[in-house]
Amino acid sequence: MSASSTSQADPSATGNAESSSSAPTKPPAQARQRIVIVPGNGCAGAIERFNWYAWLRDVLLADGYDVRLQSMPDPYEAKESIWLPFIHEQLQADENTVLVGHSSGAEAGMRFLERWPLRGLILVSACHTDLGVENERKSGYYDRAWEWEKIRANAGWIVQFHSADDPFIPVQEARHVAGNIKSEYIEHSDRGHYLSRQMQDVVDVIRRKCPLQTAQKTKKE
Repeated sequence: MSASSTSQADPSATGNAESSSSAPTKPPAQARQRIVIVPGNGCAGAIERFNWYAWLRDVLLADGYDVRLQSMPDPYEAKESIWLPFIHEQLQADENTVLVGHSSGAEAGMRFLERWPLRGLILVSACHTDLGVENERKSGYYDRAWEWEKIRANAGWIVQFHSADDPFIPVQEARHVAGNIKSEYIEHSDRGHYLSRQMQDVVDVIRRKCPLQTAQKTKKE
């Protein structure tokens, strides 16, 4: 569904073998929590121009998260055969990743979970049918039944947002998804297709679900 609006290594220690072997080893640094943001279709060109994606990236980077956001290949039709390998290989989404999917990115997130695990999934404006739209049908997300049990099993947790006044995706679509994946479902009444420039709801979920002890709280968001 369219979602556009406009070190080098340290040198070896010197000394005899006895002192070297008795020196304490430094534990490896803990990896930062990875967040992958997947937009909706229609976002051609620089992804930073669209909606709340760059704002979310910048807020989470300031907190200390490892955030991946890139312009997607095949931005208009958002084909599953192109997007899922890109998310897995280029954006490096894995079992320790939280994926944030908006619109077509939400469907990509659900199909991703049918194949690979994620730490968490945040859905914004998700649907489960092509809504009779030819361009959506071309994406390939809707040409077979959804594997709801596998989606649930491969996700540590799922949080879902939808607005009752979404002009593109009827609220019944989102409720059907929520009922099948057993998501933590938050329904708004006046947020449309979430095409705003900020999305504090998603920030709040990530901070709650994946708190960082070293997070730097932003003064104004």
